[in-house]
Amino acid sequence: AYIDAEHALDPSYAARCGVDTENLLVSQPDTAEQALEICEYLVRSSAVDVVVIDSVAAMVPKAELEGDMGDSHIGLQARLMSQGLRKLTSSISKSNTAVIFINQIREKVGVFWGSPETTPGGRALKFYSSVRIDLRKIESLKQGTEIVGNRVRARVVKNKLAAPFKTAEFDIMFNEGISMEGDLLDLAVDHSIVKKSGAFYSFGEIQIGRGRESARTFLKENPVLTDEINEMVKAALNPEPMDDVIVPLDDLGSDEEVNKAI
Repeated sequence: AYIDAEHALDPSYAARCGVDTENLLVSQPDTAEQALEICEYLVRSSAVDVVVIDSVAAMVPKAELEGDMGDSHIGLQARLMSQGLRKLTSSISKSNTAVIFINQIREKVGVFWGSPETTPGGRALKFYSSVRIDLRKIESLKQGTEIVGNRVRARVVKNKLAAPFKTAEFDIMFNEGISMEGDLLDLAVDHSIVKKSGAFYSFGEIQIGRGRESARTFLKENPVLTDEINEMVKAALNPEPMDDVIVPLDDLGSDEEVNKAI
């Protein structure tokens, strides 16, 4: 389910990214209270596996929506998030539903030491979340002079389920989404399955391309070769454990023979 507080969901782009839009439940609530109530209802029903709220920064409390432009509502969103998450936490723990909150970055005024960055919605979401991932664009991907995508770094800043502070990088291509071929190429180079010499990429005797974007395009256009590299990368990442060898006691011989062998 997708709770679109920003009212900006593009179904056609979501379908190109691999989302099953036929079975996707979409809600566009007017207020933050509605968004949290819908989320709680979906979690309690256990009818969906994932609920995405996009985004916390766009959730408008009812009092702010009904008030006049320019009215001050200090801490209103933070109090609402704190109350809503207290109720949601119990429901989530009793279900098999994952709830993903997307947030944005803001800057605090008058900060001279430390990071001025903060996120809307107060501290409750940071406290209750099991995993927090910081996503940042690190460079633009170009094909010639045309920008075709972004290189993104994901950093786990909090993790209750595994070790935190790990990072990963991936490509987000325009009109396509996350590039599987780009990830595969990076892993294949890391495990010496694809050789990189200067700007050239090669797989055995096959020249894949000159430059990373050219090599990524080659893999996309040659699915058979891509599948072969993919299987080799999977084998390198998940090596099969050696089977235990069981020797019958009768074959060991006497104690003296065993001691001599040792």
